[in-house]
Amino acid sequence: MDDTRTRLDQDLKTAVSRLRQLGGAVAVEERPGTIESTCPFADEVDGIQASESREIGFATRELVLERVNRLSAALDRMNEGEYGTCVECNEPISPARLQVMPEVQTCVRCQDRLERLGQPRPMIYGNGVRQQRNRRAGRAAEREWHRL
Repeated sequence: MDDTRTRLDQDLKTAVSRLRQLGGAVAVEERPGTIESTCPFADEVDGIQASESREIGFATRELVLERVNRLSAALDRMNEGEYGTCVECNEPISPARLQVMPEVQTCVRCQDRLERLGQPRPMIYGNGVRQQRNRRAGRAAEREWHRL
């Protein structure tokens, strides 16, 4: 378990460093001339390329931020003694799955079910994982799972 904690810590440091390189959690990047007709670009293609580059930067930052959150949540689960247990069904997650993705929070079966039903991944808030579904939706999802 110490190897896993070390790996999670190292992955978290790397992801945080990458996030800082990308400009942190900045929501809007201010570039002069990228709004409306005040664009100083030579032509429309330059403006489109600059806009595309900015959007790719936003998407990359969002993905890295999500990874930071997943890694932090995995460390929190480890500290609480819940690491390696699926947040959906409370069954153990296979060691092979944890070896490949140490921040994973669902077993293969539950992840497959979530993806088939088109449900979002469990949302991460602070020191734990909270589901964004009410009891009725949860029961409906279980009925659907048993039908499959």
